[in-house]
Amino acid sequence: MRLAFKIAARFLSSSKAQTLLIVLGIAIGVSVQVFIGSLIQGLQKTLIDTTIGRASHVTVTSENDDRKIKKWQEKLQYIREQDLDLKAVSAAADFPGFIKSGTQTLPIFLRGFIYEDADKIYRLDEVIIEGERPSRTNQVMMGIDLKKELEVELGDRVTIITPQGSRTKVAITGFYDFKVASINESWLITDLKTAQNIFSFGKDVTSIEIQTNEVFKADSLAAALSSVLNDPDLKIDNWKSQNEQLLSGLQGQSISSYFIQVFVMISVILGIASVLAITVLQKSKQLGILKAMGIKDSTASQIFLFEGFILGIMGAILGLAFGLGLAYAFTKFAVSPDGTPVVALYIDSTFIALSATVALLSATGAALVPARRSAKLSPIEVIKNG
Repeated sequence: MRLAFKIAARFLSSSKAQTLLIVLGIAIGVSVQVFIGSLIQGLQKTLIDTTIGRASHVTVTSENDDRKIKKWQEKLQYIREQDLDLKAVSAAADFPGFIKSGTQTLPIFLRGFIYEDADKIYRLDEVIIEGERPSRTNQVMMGIDLKKELEVELGDRVTIITPQGSRTKVAITGFYDFKVASINESWLITDLKTAQNIFSFGKDVTSIEIQTNEVFKADSLAAALSSVLNDPDLKIDNWKSQNEQLLSGLQGQSISSYFIQVFVMISVILGIASVLAITVLQKSKQLGILKAMGIKDSTASQIFLFEGFILGIMGAILGLAFGLGLAYAFTKFAVSPDGTPVVALYIDSTFIALSATVALLSATGAALVPARRSAKLSPIEVIKNG
């Protein structure tokens, strides 16, 4: 086997230009695979983060007409104690109402949170662009779009009107920007107690919001929670059932990415096989002499398998460098107006390792055809034909 490896290395070094072309062919194939794969994964991660990165993955609500969840502290603690790979669990008291400032009255959706819990889901501190989050009761934070409509500033007092007609004066302590117009125009964020008081919820809440570390397993988590809680008065929704079009788009991207990568690798395999098959003809005289000197057919086959293996290693390393470099360059040139990449660079070490392994196996597998052909060479025929 060592002899076959040395001969393979000698054959490759004796035809440097041909070897370089094969390595570049493999490298281009691997770089396309890595670039497209990383780009699609980065795009999916960006879409997921944009759509549900600051949202509840699984939401527990009440089926009752008053929308109240009774004994929610017990349920919250019980959910946290389960071995379900949860990222965050937060209770919320929310209800639609109206906000009045001067002569303007607009519809809003008042949301009351326990900030320490809600911040793990909504990352509230990151979206505040002016002021601070409420620190006492009867203080609120509103979106920049609602601020523009009402023409209010920090410290101004506005009136919250409930559907039942009750009115509560609240002070504005901050403005946020979720970069989602529907949220910036409607959400009014406050602490849990303020929301409970304004809508007369007592000590109850209207929802328990959950984020999981495994985003695409939200439906399984919802089913598990339904079984664990076993309460007919509770309704458990998950983001996948509410975003079917997004899921279809992500699945379509993945499938198209796989197809492109497969066809790229097929073209690389065919290229390697054809070039190495020609190499068998080019080196047939040397092979004939080696066989006449006593090299076995299996050793002759191993020569070309080692050639494919060496080419695969060189092409994979160079291809990974090209692919990652291209992906990095893309994030520097394709940027949004605020300077952030349109698609974030996402490097999955498992995917990178898989791409390199596939390239190596493909190159070695492509060498099977010339390897079998070299094994069938007759030294007498080769030497006779010169």
